[in-house]
Amino acid sequence: MTVAGVPPAPLPADQAIVRLQEGNRRFCQNVRSLDVAVGQSARASLVAGQHPFAVILSCSDSRVPSEIVFDQGLGDLFVIRVAGNVVAPSLVGSVEFAAATFGTRLAVVMGHSHCGAIKSTLDFIQHRVGAPSDNIYDIVERCRPAVESVVHAAGANADRERLMHEAVRANVRQSCAHLRHGSRLLERLIQEGGMRIVGAEYSLETGQVDFFEGLER
Repeated sequence: MTVAGVPPAPLPADQAIVRLQEGNRRFCQNVRSLDVAVGQSARASLVAGQHPFAVILSCSDSRVPSEIVFDQGLGDLFVIRVAGNVVAPSLVGSVEFAAATFGTRLAVVMGHSHCGAIKSTLDFIQHRVGAPSDNIYDIVERCRPAVESVVHAAGANADRERLMHEAVRANVRQSCAHLRHGSRLLERLIQEGGMRIVGAEYSLETGQVDFFEGLER
């Protein structure tokens, strides 16, 4: 129960992960929670402020809307979307803003199967297929170190589908590491404030989100 005018206490990271997992389970079962805040009354209640319980840094792909995938409502998630779920200074700043302003203690970097940015990066590495613009090339360059590590480890005869799967996850791990170690604010919150940064992959085929990075203590 919250007191009028007093913001709710931040949800601990472990509880936030469970809430996301439960929401994704409902989504996969084609069930929507009656407690999800949507509609006019929800909009009205959020005019004065927001208290998102998790930050989701995900790909811009139209098939991966975080609020739907996790069965959450207005004001629940602070969503940052960028092709390839890459990390650049403004994106780090967005995560910092949520953590510092709202007390949000969980940040999830979520990639997805069949990611176009990862495919473009693989095409560039393996076949020197160029990007259609300098800005798109910048995204490829940000994905490139993680994807190259997978390509080099797999060897010349690696299966393309397997490469895609491993590259998506390597790119998520790279973005998680960038958030953990590329911000003094986030480093401090991780060490002293209960902040957690975890990685996940959304399956376009099943709708399931697999949290695979950073769950361990």
